[in-house]
Amino acid sequence: MKSVTVDVVLPCLNEAEALPWVLARIPAGWRAVVVDNGSDDGSAEIARRLGATVVHESRRGFGAACHAGLMAAEAAVVCFCDCDASLDPGLLTGFVRSVENREADLVLGRRRPQGRGAWPLHARAGNLALSRMLRRRTGLRLHDLGPMRAARREALLALELTDRRSGYPLQMVVRAADGGWKVREVDVPYLPRAGKSKVTGTWRGTYQAVRDMSRVLAEPVGSAAVTGGRR
Repeated sequence: MKSVTVDVVLPCLNEAEALPWVLARIPAGWRAVVVDNGSDDGSAEIARRLGATVVHESRRGFGAACHAGLMAAEAAVVCFCDCDASLDPGLLTGFVRSVENREADLVLGRRRPQGRGAWPLHARAGNLALSRMLRRRTGLRLHDLGPMRAARREALLALELTDRRSGYPLQMVVRAADGGWKVREVDVPYLPRAGKSKVTGTWRGTYQAVRDMSRVLAEPVGSAAVTGGRR
Protein backbone atom coordinates (compact mmCIF):
# COMPACT_ATOMS: atom_id res chain seq x y z
CA MET A 1 0.00 0.00 0.00
CA LYS A 2 1.38 3.41 -0.95
CA SER A 3 1.81 5.72 2.02
CA VAL A 4 -0.52 8.70 2.19
CA THR A 5 0.67 12.30 2.21
CA VAL A 6 0.43 14.14 5.51
CA ASP A 7 0.15 17.78 6.57
CA VAL A 8 0.48 18.77 10.24
CA VAL A 9 -1.45 21.90 11.22
CA LEU A 10 0.20 23.82 14.06
CA PRO A 11 -1.84 26.79 15.37
CA CYS A 12 0.64 29.34 16.66
CA LEU A 13 0.43 32.45 18.82
CA ASN A 14 3.79 33.60 20.20
CA GLU A 15 5.52 30.21 20.29
CA ALA A 16 9.05 31.32 19.33
CA GLU A 17 10.52 29.37 22.23
CA ALA A 18 8.79 26.09 21.36
CA LEU A 19 8.92 26.09 17.56
CA PRO A 20 12.43 24.65 17.08
CA TRP A 21 11.61 21.66 19.31
CA VAL A 22 8.24 21.08 17.68
CA LEU A 23 9.36 21.39 14.06
CA ALA A 24 12.39 19.15 14.64
CA ARG A 25 9.94 16.35 15.55
CA ILE A 26 7.76 16.50 12.45
CA PRO A 27 8.22 13.12 10.72
CA ALA A 28 10.38 13.12 7.59
CA GLY A 29 8.37 13.69 4.42
CA TRP A 30 5.48 15.39 6.18
CA ARG A 31 4.68 19.09 5.77
CA ALA A 32 4.40 21.39 8.78
CA VAL A 33 1.76 24.09 8.32
CA VAL A 34 2.28 26.74 10.99
CA VAL A 35 -0.72 29.04 11.27
CA ASP A 36 0.39 32.35 12.74
CA ASN A 37 -2.52 33.85 14.65
CA GLY A 38 -1.07 37.30 15.27
CA SER A 39 2.28 36.56 16.91
CA ASP A 40 4.55 39.47 17.79
CA ASP A 41 7.59 37.46 18.89
CA GLY A 42 8.91 36.46 15.47
CA SER A 43 7.22 33.05 15.44
CA ALA A 44 6.33 33.23 11.75
CA GLU A 45 9.88 34.10 10.72
CA ILE A 46 11.32 31.30 12.86
CA ALA A 47 8.88 28.76 11.43
CA ARG A 48 9.65 29.81 7.86
CA ARG A 49 13.38 29.65 8.49
CA LEU A 50 13.00 26.12 9.87
CA GLY A 51 11.24 24.95 6.69
CA ALA A 52 7.58 25.15 7.66
CA THR A 53 4.81 26.48 5.45
CA VAL A 54 3.46 29.59 7.18
CA VAL A 55 -0.18 30.66 6.92
CA HIS A 56 -1.41 33.91 8.46
CA GLU A 57 -4.83 34.06 10.12
CA SER A 58 -5.75 37.54 11.36
CA ARG A 59 -8.93 36.49 13.14
CA ARG A 60 -7.96 35.53 16.69
CA GLY A 61 -9.16 32.18 17.99
CA PHE A 62 -7.93 28.62 18.24
CA GLY A 63 -10.61 27.39 15.86
CA ALA A 64 -9.86 30.15 13.38
CA ALA A 65 -6.19 29.13 13.29
CA CYS A 66 -6.96 25.41 13.02
CA HIS A 67 -9.46 25.90 10.23
CA ALA A 68 -7.13 28.18 8.29
CA GLY A 69 -4.58 25.37 8.45
CA LEU A 70 -7.11 22.82 7.28
CA MET A 71 -8.07 25.02 4.35
CA ALA A 72 -4.39 25.43 3.43
CA ALA A 73 -3.69 21.68 3.69
CA GLU A 74 -3.27 19.64 0.53
CA ALA A 75 -2.35 16.20 1.85
CA ALA A 76 -4.66 13.19 2.03
CA VAL A 77 -4.39 13.10 5.83
CA VAL A 78 -4.32 16.14 8.09
CA CYS A 79 -3.01 16.12 11.65
CA PHE A 80 -3.43 18.80 14.31
CA CYS A 81 -1.03 19.41 17.17
CA ASP A 82 -0.38 22.22 19.63
CA CYS A 83 2.71 24.28 18.90
CA ASP A 84 3.80 24.82 22.52
CA ALA A 85 6.07 21.75 23.00
CA SER A 86 3.54 20.04 25.27
CA LEU A 87 2.93 17.31 22.68
CA ASP A 88 5.44 15.50 20.47
CA PRO A 89 4.27 15.55 16.82
CA GLY A 90 6.49 12.54 16.15
CA LEU A 91 3.83 10.44 17.89
CA LEU A 92 1.41 11.23 15.09
CA THR A 93 2.91 8.47 12.94
CA GLY A 94 0.78 5.93 14.80
CA PHE A 95 -2.31 8.09 14.39
CA VAL A 96 -1.79 8.32 10.64
CA ARG A 97 -1.17 4.59 10.36
CA SER A 98 -4.56 3.90 11.95
CA VAL A 99 -6.28 6.28 9.53
CA GLU A 100 -4.35 4.89 6.56
CA ASN A 101 -5.25 1.29 7.47
CA ARG A 102 -8.93 2.21 7.95
CA GLU A 103 -8.78 1.24 11.62
CA ALA A 104 -10.22 4.63 12.56
CA ASP A 105 -11.64 7.69 10.85
CA LEU A 106 -10.54 10.08 13.58
CA VAL A 107 -7.71 9.41 16.03
CA LEU A 108 -7.45 11.55 19.17
CA GLY A 109 -4.61 11.86 21.66
CA ARG A 110 -5.57 11.29 25.30
CA ARG A 111 -3.19 13.46 27.29
CA ARG A 112 -1.25 11.80 30.11
CA PRO A 113 0.51 14.49 32.19
CA GLN A 114 4.26 14.08 32.67
CA GLY A 115 5.59 16.03 35.63
CA ARG A 116 4.13 18.75 37.80
CA GLY A 117 2.50 21.66 36.05
CA ALA A 118 1.82 19.82 32.80
CA TRP A 119 -1.95 20.06 33.21
CA PRO A 120 -3.44 22.46 35.81
CA LEU A 121 -6.22 21.14 38.03
CA HIS A 122 -8.83 23.57 36.73
CA ALA A 123 -8.08 22.52 33.14
CA ARG A 124 -8.44 18.85 34.01
CA ALA A 125 -11.74 19.51 35.79
CA GLY A 126 -13.12 21.36 32.78
CA ASN A 127 -11.98 18.61 30.43
CA LEU A 128 -13.58 15.91 32.58
CA ALA A 129 -16.91 17.75 32.69
CA LEU A 130 -16.90 18.20 28.92
CA SER A 131 -15.99 14.56 28.33
CA ARG A 132 -19.03 13.50 30.35
CA MET A 133 -21.29 15.87 28.46
CA LEU A 134 -19.87 14.59 25.18
CA ARG A 135 -20.64 11.02 26.23
CA ARG A 136 -24.25 11.92 26.93
CA ARG A 137 -24.54 13.78 23.62
CA THR A 138 -22.84 11.24 21.33
CA GLY A 139 -22.31 7.98 23.21
CA LEU A 140 -18.55 8.20 22.65
CA ARG A 141 -16.64 7.05 25.72
CA LEU A 142 -13.74 9.48 25.41
CA HIS A 143 -11.60 10.77 28.26
CA ASP A 144 -10.04 13.82 26.66
CA LEU A 145 -10.79 16.49 24.08
CA GLY A 146 -7.15 17.22 23.40
CA PRO A 147 -5.78 19.00 20.33
CA MET A 148 -3.64 16.14 18.94
CA ARG A 149 -5.55 14.30 16.21
CA ALA A 150 -5.56 12.93 12.66
CA ALA A 151 -8.18 12.30 9.96
CA ARG A 152 -8.60 12.42 6.19
CA ARG A 153 -8.67 15.93 4.79
CA GLU A 154 -11.70 15.57 2.50
CA ALA A 155 -13.74 14.02 5.29
CA LEU A 156 -12.78 16.84 7.66
CA LEU A 157 -13.84 19.44 5.13
CA ALA A 158 -17.19 17.67 4.78
CA LEU A 159 -17.85 18.27 8.49
CA GLU A 160 -18.41 21.94 7.64
CA LEU A 161 -17.00 23.12 10.95
CA THR A 162 -18.14 26.59 11.97
CA ASP A 163 -16.72 27.25 15.44
CA ARG A 164 -13.69 29.54 15.37
CA ARG A 165 -12.90 29.62 19.07
CA SER A 166 -12.21 26.99 21.71
CA GLY A 167 -15.12 24.82 20.61
CA TYR A 168 -13.49 23.81 17.32
CA PRO A 169 -11.89 20.53 18.54
CA LEU A 170 -15.13 19.46 20.21
CA GLN A 171 -17.27 20.35 17.22
CA MET A 172 -15.04 18.15 15.08
CA VAL A 173 -15.69 15.18 17.38
CA VAL A 174 -19.43 15.83 17.72
CA ARG A 175 -20.01 16.09 13.99
CA ALA A 176 -17.81 13.08 13.31
CA ALA A 177 -19.86 11.06 15.81
CA ASP A 178 -23.10 12.26 14.21
CA GLY A 179 -21.73 11.06 10.88
CA GLY A 180 -20.98 7.57 12.18
CA TRP A 181 -17.20 7.91 12.16
CA LYS A 182 -15.06 5.40 13.99
CA VAL A 183 -13.27 7.45 16.66
CA ARG A 184 -10.23 6.07 18.45
CA GLU A 185 -8.41 7.44 21.50
CA VAL A 186 -4.67 6.88 22.07
CA ASP A 187 -2.60 7.77 25.14
CA VAL A 188 0.08 10.41 24.58
CA PRO A 189 2.55 11.99 27.04
CA TYR A 190 1.59 15.57 27.95
CA LEU A 191 4.60 17.71 28.85
CA PRO A 192 4.80 21.08 30.60
CA ARG A 193 4.30 23.61 27.82
CA ALA A 194 6.79 26.31 26.88
CA GLY A 195 5.41 29.68 27.90
CA LYS A 196 1.97 30.50 29.28
CA SER A 197 -1.21 28.90 27.95
CA LYS A 198 -3.61 31.22 26.15
CA VAL A 199 -6.61 29.07 27.09
CA THR A 200 -6.13 26.83 30.13
CA GLY A 201 -3.46 28.86 31.91
CA THR A 202 -6.13 30.68 33.92
CA TRP A 203 -9.52 29.93 35.43
CA ARG A 204 -11.01 32.62 33.17
CA GLY A 205 -9.54 31.02 30.06
CA THR A 206 -10.79 27.60 31.10
CA TYR A 207 -14.28 29.01 31.79
CA GLN A 208 -14.37 30.59 28.34
CA ALA A 209 -13.30 27.32 26.71
CA VAL A 210 -15.96 25.35 28.60
CA ARG A 211 -18.60 27.90 27.62
CA ASP A 212 -17.60 27.70 23.95
CA MET A 213 -17.70 23.90 24.03
CA SER A 214 -21.03 23.80 25.86
CA ARG A 215 -22.49 25.83 23.03
CA VAL A 216 -21.22 23.23 20.56
CA LEU A 217 -22.79 20.40 22.56
CA ALA A 218 -26.15 22.16 22.28
CA GLU A 219 -26.10 21.85 18.48
CA PRO A 220 -28.91 19.67 17.13
CA VAL A 221 -27.91 16.31 15.70
CA GLY A 222 -27.22 16.55 12.00
CA SER A 223 -26.09 20.18 11.98
CA ALA A 224 -23.91 19.32 8.99
CA ALA A 225 -24.26 16.74 6.23
CA VAL A 226 -21.59 14.37 7.51
CA THR A 227 -21.72 10.88 6.13
CA GLY A 228 -18.36 9.41 5.60
CA GLY A 229 -15.10 9.52 7.37
CA ARG A 230 -14.15 6.45 5.34
CA ARG A 231 -13.20 7.98 2.04
